[in-house]
Amino acid sequence: MPKTAAQCDAAMVDWLSVRRAGILLHVTSLPSSRLDDDALRWLDFIASAGLSVWQVLPLVIPDTNGSPYQSPSAFAMNPGLLPASDVKVNESEFEEYCAVEAAWLEDFALFEVLKQRFRDRTWVHWPDNFRHRDTPSLRRIALNARPEMTRIKQQQYRLDRAWKRIRQHARDRDVALFGDIPVFIAHDSADTWSQPQDFLLDDDGQPTHVTGVPPDYFSETGQRWGNPHYRWERMRKEDYAWWIARMARQFELFDLVRIDHFRGLVAVWMIEASCDTAIDGYWQETPGDALLGALRARFPDLPIVAEDLGVITEEVRALRRKYGFPGMSVLQFAFDHFDDNPHKPANVTPDTVVYTGTHDNDTCVGWFSSLQPGEKDFVFQVLGVEPTEDIARFMIETAMHSRADLAVAPLQDFLGLGSKARMNTPGVSTGNWHWQFRWDMLSDGLAARINGMIADSGRLHGR
Repeated sequence: MPKTAAQCDAAMVDWLSVRRAGILLHVTSLPSSRLDDDALRWLDFIASAGLSVWQVLPLVIPDTNGSPYQSPSAFAMNPGLLPASDVKVNESEFEEYCAVEAAWLEDFALFEVLKQRFRDRTWVHWPDNFRHRDTPSLRRIALNARPEMTRIKQQQYRLDRAWKRIRQHARDRDVALFGDIPVFIAHDSADTWSQPQDFLLDDDGQPTHVTGVPPDYFSETGQRWGNPHYRWERMRKEDYAWWIARMARQFELFDLVRIDHFRGLVAVWMIEASCDTAIDGYWQETPGDALLGALRARFPDLPIVAEDLGVITEEVRALRRKYGFPGMSVLQFAFDHFDDNPHKPANVTPDTVVYTGTHDNDTCVGWFSSLQPGEKDFVFQVLGVEPTEDIARFMIETAMHSRADLAVAPLQDFLGLGSKARMNTPGVSTGNWHWQFRWDMLSDGLAARINGMIADSGRLHGR
């Protein structure tokens, strides 16, 4: 029988307080790439393998390169995930959905209609009356485009319904759903168009400064993401209403949410919009403590994971600890000669989600294959094992046996796949986000091996 809300809440408290093991796989990597029976079958496999957490990437609409981290909406789900056979609409449910989600749904549908009208041009290049949201003009277009707007809203309703089916299936199998959001919002989005006052934009709607990170492990020139920065003072005066609505939506969908680039809630890398790279920029403080305080007042449990990779200051660590958020460790970053490296297995703490690699890393097999012979020897030295060809398995076992409360590995590592199965290469705009598995890859033997790893490491064993 489906679990009651009270039973789900009790299970939520339990899973946040015990050692667990999870798997990372985006919905688009399912064979169907949709929120259909494949997702239910996948959850059955997760449960049969003894895993109890499924982590996905953002469910939002991706950009033209397929990235779900540059979306035209912080709230809308990707219509490409719609089940092919799910076309019926329950009118009473649909009306209720529209009423509940009205704060973002109306603007999103209108934004999508205008994008179609103006041949997908960025909203700053629309005619002035639409760019500046002239009320009579918007009313006229909404009236004339009512069938189109209804179709867009119905898509979102059907996506929401499909995900609720998956969410209930996960709950019935004691599998927690782990979501992900980027700190920043795409410039060409319904959010910036509908609330330009909340972003650092000039009078024409163009960003004055854009987001990114300075040079790091992934890029010698840093990463210039190009998102506009927030007007934090304006958001403070509104009691962070937009952020509260954003997180409320996420907590409807997931049991736990990772905030990508959590560092941005302490300070952000400010790049002048005219700069082509992220090399020239400066750090500017942000009021993350005040924001998180407002969120905690609204959501007392606040089930958040802080993505705290890269150049992390003591201020970032202190903010994470103040709110009791788990941080992240990635084992592929563990193999240097610095004893205090937080990614080294010996330094991983319980308040951590430890990964073999994330969606931004190569697979363990691909990563290891790229190392020099001496570097490979050092990996085995740090792991404390004899040289082996099965590096992915040893990396997973190391994560499982760590002190981290949650250990996660991508499916690609459980399968021992090479670089062709990599999900994303940061700083490279094409060729990412396409990998999918086949059902014949998920053997009974694989489930048994995962079960064995979980049992051997003393983690909570799923159903």
